[in-house]
Amino acid sequence: MLLVVIPLLLALAPATAQTNMVYAGQTTELSVAEIPGDTYTWELYNDVTGVNFATIPGNCPQTQALFTGNIVTGPVIHVTWLSPGTYFFKVTAQRSGCTTNLKIGKIIVQHPLPTTSLILSQSSICVGESTNLEVDLTGTAPWSITYRITNPDATIQDSTVNNIPGNTSLIPFNPSAAGTYRLEVISVTDAFSINSTPSNSVILTVNAKPGSSHIYQYDPLIKKKK
Repeated sequence: MLLVVIPLLLALAPATAQTNMVYAGQTTELSVAEIPGDTYTWELYNDVTGVNFATIPGNCPQTQALFTGNIVTGPVIHVTWLSPGTYFFKVTAQRSGCTTNLKIGKIIVQHPLPTTSLILSQSSICVGESTNLEVDLTGTAPWSITYRITNPDATIQDSTVNNIPGNTSLIPFNPSAAGTYRLEVISVTDAFSINSTPSNSVILTVNAKPGSSHIYQYDPLIKKKK
């Protein structure tokens, strides 16, 4: 959760904007330094064309951004930003018998960061066998991922797959040596942004093939006729 602290202006105008950047789906906490005797009211705007903030109320629909719990008063409120875009918020401070003060802030909401989740079709195989690494993606197509394999001898291999069209991708993996392998995605890019936060990691155990041994055939005993 993000925190934005807004100092109130001493006059109604001019108002300056404070810019912050968040991702769609995030909730921000907006607050002012509370002054005893003041009351605070918050409003949201998604279109400020020709808007006079001093006289025009907030115009942002709740399908794009909304106040948590519909709470719009107080020195601290929370807003969930649902759609990418540029928004403005206004906090108005009022005191009985005194001039109303206000402050305008600006929020740029970006598309959510793409994410990945990894699943192995088999977590244990033998040398010479293969398994699939399933990569489940969120975001907007097309995707590119860079995944990392940490081998049993601690060496590292990074590989990139570009232009993934769908939300799921299967990457075949055919290890050549026995041991434990760790696989993880270290970056994912979609149509809008890149996420360099690693995904979950998965562990693959590769077992050596059993050694060869002689196979003996025993014929049933045949009783001789007397």
